Amino acid sequence: MPFIPVLHAEWIKIRSLRSLVGGLAAVLVATVAFSVLAAADADGTDPLFSVFFGISFGQIAAVAFGTTAVSSEFRGGALRLTLAAVPDRRRWFAAKVTAIALPVLATGLLTGLVTLLAGKAVLGADGPSWTEGLRGAVGCGLHLTLMALLAAGLTAVLRSGVATLSVLIPFLLIVSFVVGDMSSGVADLLPDRAGQVALHSGPYGSVGPWTGLAVAALWSAAALCAGAWSVRRRDA
Repeated sequence: MPFIPVLHAEWIKIRSLRSLVGGLAAVLVATVAFSVLAAADADGTDPLFSVFFGISFGQIAAVAFGTTAVSSEFRGGALRLTLAAVPDRRRWFAAKVTAIALPVLATGLLTGLVTLLAGKAVLGADGPSWTEGLRGAVGCGLHLTLMALLAAGLTAVLRSGVATLSVLIPFLLIVSFVVGDMSSGVADLLPDRAGQVALHSGPYGSVGPWTGLAVAALWSAAALCAGAWSVRRRDA
């Protein structure tokens, strides 16, 4: 089966699951809501991150979306039915990843723009410039997409949504901060912290905004490669 029909089939799966549609909505709502709260109490030291503070919570929703989209294939023999229709496992996994990335990217960019507008409305003259803010909005969309893909790749390896969330959620909420307190140089290379460098006004850590996103992209690419290998080599 050609790639486009496979992609269309995977997109139908995603939009027909209420939990996945709700996950995309949660990305927008969580990021904007917590960002507005943070902006209202900002001290002015980093106006850009004050605007996009809520991404720390929005990325959890993005992780849940990527995890659920893949883990649904490993419940009730769904993957066997999928591979019966699409025997080429690499093509199916590529379609699945694309079907995850595109809606998260669209939602992430919309989230970034809405968050920027809301943050500037709250901060007024103390908010970031439009140039800096638009960089943050694009960085927000890319970071959320990369986190969803990281979760998708890890889920394909672990074959369990519970196992994936048990690894990633504590990592995002606890481990990253602990490592950051112990060694900022190491923490700068962790996927969540590296991807968020683009959301800071000034220099933050040892990597720049786009370098940080590139580091996060390498983490996601490694997870996806491991996921593709697992899908290809292991029994359905």
